[in-house]
Amino acid sequence: MTKPLLEGKTAVITGAAQGIGFSIAQQFAAEGARIVIGDVNLEAAQAAAADLGGDAVAIGVRCDVTSADDVAAMLDAAAAAFSPVNVMVNNAGITRDATMRKMTEEMFDQVISVHLKGTWNGTRLAGAVMRENGGGTIVNMSSLSGKIGLAGQTNYSAAKAGIVGLSKAAAKELAHLGVRVNAIQPGLIRTAMTEAMPQKVWDAKMSEIPMGRAGEVSEIASVALFLACDLSSYMTGTVLEVTGGRFM
Repeated sequence: MTKPLLEGKTAVITGAAQGIGFSIAQQFAAEGARIVIGDVNLEAAQAAAADLGGDAVAIGVRCDVTSADDVAAMLDAAAAAFSPVNVMVNNAGITRDATMRKMTEEMFDQVISVHLKGTWNGTRLAGAVMRENGGGTIVNMSSLSGKIGLAGQTNYSAAKAGIVGLSKAAAKELAHLGVRVNAIQPGLIRTAMTEAMPQKVWDAKMSEIPMGRAGEVSEIASVALFLACDLSSYMTGTVLEVTGGRFM
């Protein structure tokens, strides 16, 4: 009988109270990890942790990823509850979609700050813990929007493209310390947010997908699990597209 892929590991996942982040938390917990759910909504984070099995398995921590102090406190909470972080998933994100003509400077700054600065905070601070403890894995959430650019998302596309560059640079800095850094670019994934799209927009996106369907959050979580565990032990600085073949 093989042992769970993340047995004895402590995984910190931001933006994990719902959606893709929570699905990642579920799969990681099923593979033996102890989970720290970081979310700007403390009640939602704690409820998600309770759903995973409570304090023996998971804790919920309030974390605004744009604040280095918040991220550091979250990592401290992980060490106090379980052990120093072994797996970091930088997943927290927001959207403030608008054409450039209508997008405000504040809308641009908010998205860049949460996605790009938030990922930098998580990568930098988790990497510092990991280098002192013999290594670890970092998984950063980019997007297909960061590869192709999407109209109405100059802020989001810029942030998600930046996460790719950040991940590659960090991978080069941390590889000799036993820390791997990789990124995922999801395509159209079925979530509450995407299902709220107008039907016309949904249909247009579906027509671009060779596999003919949207992805499920569990299919992103499975790739995150692969990158987090030793199955990907010789991979760092990579970007995995999980898109059903869209814009390959």
